[in-house]
Amino acid sequence: MNLDLSGKVALVTGSSRGIGRAIAETLHDEGCRVALNGRNAKDLATVTAALPGSLVVVGDVTRAEVARRVVAEVVSKFGSLDILVCNVGSGRSVLPGNESPEEWQRVFALNLWSTTNTVEAARESLVASKGSIVCVSSICGLEVVPSAPVTYSAAKAALHAYVRGIARPLGKMGVRINAVAPGNILFESSVWSRKLNEDKESVQAMLLRDVAMGSLGAPRDIANLVAYFSSPRASFATGSVWALDGGQIHS
Repeated sequence: MNLDLSGKVALVTGSSRGIGRAIAETLHDEGCRVALNGRNAKDLATVTAALPGSLVVVGDVTRAEVARRVVAEVVSKFGSLDILVCNVGSGRSVLPGNESPEEWQRVFALNLWSTTNTVEAARESLVASKGSIVCVSSICGLEVVPSAPVTYSAAKAALHAYVRGIARPLGKMGVRINAVAPGNILFESSVWSRKLNEDKESVQAMLLRDVAMGSLGAPRDIANLVAYFSSPRASFATGSVWALDGGQIHS
């Protein structure tokens, strides 16, 4: 896309598969030096093998001290940090009405604390580079999606509030932050891959009924938008949540 990203240093959390992997690959294609993060070293190594010059930093960024170590390793190896993509998250949780204190804590750790921890850890480096942050969220944080876990929806709504609220203080320091809220995205081992295997006709009926484009999205759809918001081409964009869902939500 020629986004003027050549030579920029990017850290992508949760990048061993799916959307995170596609983001890392896209930024690499745009000329970034990419650091990939996740909890499984073997899975990350599979991705980096196809991305010459990339870096693996294993760690669970739902823990603040680990997030600080991950960022420190990236800066130590590459000398700076220009782009932070916060992609750690999961929509797997209990059905509405079955929440527990432990499940609330687990889901918020994955979908909110992982971002706040990493942003705080990277703040100094991003201020120095006048960098950019992109958070990968979900349309579940924008409106009630039938049958979506309440824990997940609440955590993503909180993430949106964080992005909008932190944009002003970060903006005063020259750092931009935005979020991309995907709809239904299909990739290997995803929820939608499982649902298609279990009941393809029901999935197709839902798409025709609820999604204007009548189809599932792909990780590259999200990755392309993330790359744009990471780049100088989006220099006036901050504090916003951008839905990319094929025309599903109504609000």
